[in-house]
Amino acid sequence: MSVIGQQVDLGPLIARGRASFAQRARWSVPEITFWLIVVASVFLLPSKHLILTEIAILALFALSLDLILGYAGIVSLGHAAFFGFGAYVAGILAKYGIVKEPVLALLVSGLAAAVVGFITSFLVLRGSDLTRLMVTLGVALVLREIANRLDITGGADGLQGVVMEPVLGHFAFDIFGKTAYIYSLVVLFILFVLARRIVNSPFGLSLRSVHDNPLRASAIGIHVNGRLVAIYTLAAGYAGIAGALLTQSTQFASLSVLDFERSADVMLMVIIGGTGYLYGGLIGAILFKLVQDYLANVTPQYWQFWLGLALVMMIMFGRVYGAIIAAFIFGWCTVLKLPFMQSIVFTVVLVLVLGLARPHVLSFTAKITERANALQRSVRARFARKSGEADAPGA
Repeated sequence: MSVIGQQVDLGPLIARGRASFAQRARWSVPEITFWLIVVASVFLLPSKHLILTEIAILALFALSLDLILGYAGIVSLGHAAFFGFGAYVAGILAKYGIVKEPVLALLVSGLAAAVVGFITSFLVLRGSDLTRLMVTLGVALVLREIANRLDITGGADGLQGVVMEPVLGHFAFDIFGKTAYIYSLVVLFILFVLARRIVNSPFGLSLRSVHDNPLRASAIGIHVNGRLVAIYTLAAGYAGIAGALLTQSTQFASLSVLDFERSADVMLMVIIGGTGYLYGGLIGAILFKLVQDYLANVTPQYWQFWLGLALVMMIMFGRVYGAIIAAFIFGWCTVLKLPFMQSIVFTVVLVLVLGLARPHVLSFTAKITERANALQRSVRARFARKSGEADAPGA
């Protein structure tokens, strides 16, 4: 490269860039441990395969939302549109004998949802966050009404009579959900690796710059709209595959796959787990589904109240301490066997007290966090010194 008559060697800069990308793409020990635990659940929790299958599907759905929310800054209240579209495409393909092989049907469903995402992405580009909320919600409502009116989708009765062939011609779906769980896990892992590769690439870094400041990203030559269209289309394909997995594992599709509640739930999962680091969607889906299932078993009538309380506490006091406070309130109401109205009064009084004491609580939690960070830095420094001594000549 020539700059004002001087030759500039870009080799070292390119080499450092490649080394940086290689470092970002390297798998860490916590990541490997996470996936080993996931694999172990296949053998350690054989009686929970049905709910674990649902969690794996929701995790893939949350992962797709995190791609556009956490990395591109696109807020969506209608992400269920692509989830439901993929679910119906997979169901229709199987019911009418067009494609009964699950993997092939999965690819077709994801591609179809991606096409819908590509078409609607140009609507999302118009306007800011509030406009995008309205547009994405409107797309989901339109698709829901179309599914309600068409005979091919079964209307309000849902798409019934879906029969799937064995996966790859060898692994038939069983009533215990083992095949469906392993199948969902494999799909989730493959798509997660692909997403991880994308967000750690130059394209992923440019998405982060668009997320942080679109005007500045445009000023340095990044094609903002092109990247938003690309990631929105990709996320729509991911959501469509998640929806197709749900239809294939349950052999049924209904209008609920396009409901607003499904879009709201997946947004809560991403918020609970954290946005912008892929594992947030996975962890959020696990926590959300486990808490929902537990509360629905303990208090079937009022589980939504306790789930909402937990979310409010997490917003007020942070994810960890908010969850602990919500669990504390729920535990005391359960131990005291308080009726619902008395539980509300108890909760309101306790929240008011905690609200007044919030500055002190936050100060206390900040001190604990600072001490934990100091301990972590001390341990790292000790390991670094030991490594240096071990690498020293003559050691």
